Amino acid sequence: MAKLKSLIKVEGTLDDLTFYKGTDGFFVRAKGGVSRNRILNDPAFARTRENGTEFGSIANSGKLLRSALGPMLFKAKDSKLTSRLVKVMGQIKNLDSVSVRGARNVAVGLSNSMAVPMLEGFDFNARATMGSVLNAAIAVDVVTGVLSLSSFDPLQQVRSADGATHFSLQAGFLKLDFATEAFELTQSEEVIYPLVPGVITPVLTPSAVPTLSGTGFHVLLIEFFQEINGVKYLLNNGAFNVLNLVKMS
Repeated sequence: MAKLKSLIKVEGTLDDLTFYKGTDGFFVRAKGGVSRNRILNDPAFARTRENGTEFGSIANSGKLLRSALGPMLFKAKDSKLTSRLVKVMGQIKNLDSVSVRGARNVAVGLSNSMAVPMLEGFDFNARATMGSVLNAAIAVDVVTGVLSLSSFDPLQQVRSADGATHFSLQAGFLKLDFATEAFELTQSEEVIYPLVPGVITPVLTPSAVPTLSGTGFHVLLIEFFQEINGVKYLLNNGAFNVLNLVKMS
């Protein structure tokens, strides 16, 4: 690999050279590598094929969780969420001690008791984590999905973005079966509170209990708004919003 020094910056392939842009500038490299046909058929690349199959499986599991939380995830996520989830899903897949190599998967890995601590507390928006925004204890009823927050003063215990005048809380109760890819999400009503002195004790009740079987995910969404002339505007397209996986069941 060589760095390209030229007034003309190009990207693409020319003869046996590939030009591309990296984080540190423009680079050029010679085409090469092992053919796709050999990777797919040569016994020497059996491990490569197994790794590729398992990577595809964990990537799909991460995508499935993102899709299942779609209505809430849309409001609080970061640009590196996909890669962060793939990393965690890969760790859970490695807990699968039953399946043969190349077939290990998240669905089986989740049956290991060590899997839950890997996902519980996961922040879908790394720019705004639960620990950095809210200082209040959260209790979860894993049967009903009700999230109860201990009494707290929003002005003292909520770290809001500059310009915020209000914040909202919403609970989500997701049931997801990674084996069948079936999922069901129910949500509580979004409750908006002013960022003023005074103690509140929110209780967030999902509209229903999901009827599907599978792993339970209990999430909390926090959004921030600025009120101008009676209208509440979401701050910076959700950059400061929190979506946290509070509990699994």
